[in-house]
Amino acid sequence: MRLTEFWNRMNAHFGPAYAESFAGDHVMSELGGRTVREALDAGWEAKDVWRVVCTSMDVPAALR
Repeated sequence: MRLTEFWNRMNAHFGPAYAESFAGDHVMSELGGRTVREALDAGWEAKDVWRVVCTSMDVPAALR
């Protein structure tokens, strides 16, 4: 998954303003105690981060 697709999906689920806030502020244990941004910066694949977000935040199947 490309980062542009990742951000499109984040924006579709959370809305553009909250997607940015969530990505930078919400620490997730499934990402090793990192935020979404920290995980991506640490080299996590966007598809893996998206899977964690989907599982943790109950993203509807239509947006997965």
